[in-house]
Amino acid sequence: MEDLFTVQSRASHIKLLLMDCDGVLTDGQLLLLENGDEQKLFNVRDGQGLVLLHRAGLKSGVISGRRSSFVERRARELGINYLRQGSLDKTQVFSELLKAAEVDAREVAFVGDDLADIPLMRLVGLAVAVADAAAETQSVAHYVTGFAGGRGAVRETVELILKAQGRWDELVERFLRGD
Repeated sequence: MEDLFTVQSRASHIKLLLMDCDGVLTDGQLLLLENGDEQKLFNVRDGQGLVLLHRAGLKSGVISGRRSSFVERRARELGINYLRQGSLDKTQVFSELLKAAEVDAREVAFVGDDLADIPLMRLVGLAVAVADAAAETQSVAHYVTGFAGGRGAVRETVELILKAQGRWDELVERFLRGD
């Protein structure tokens, strides 16, 4: 993990926030349904953070090894720009998303929690591990959140990025004014 000044410097250049889903946007628990789908629980503060990220003009995406209609629905609700499910090779999907988003790898943050996320975390400008991530995943992260996956880690990451870019206060001001 890097010092806060270096992390903020990395965060100041981010244009695209990519995330794993299970263990990052959710706490990693799965409820398997009879129809073959999975039920997941999402944190509303993470969702509000993503809404603010989009208002700031940044893009977001989810790269997940699993498939779920609940993830599709949540991504639509939050305006997530890129959703790739069933992605066993996250680095290949990452290359595709760089082109689609017209960004450089240094302008991308990725939030992960487990071993499958490590190769992608090594490619991005800001690698973030959630507080309850695997130790190996935390060891390659530039920043480890104080919050666990599905418990506010994404919101914390969004705040870090928007504060580093000097955008947080203006985006929050309308809530403080009561607009």
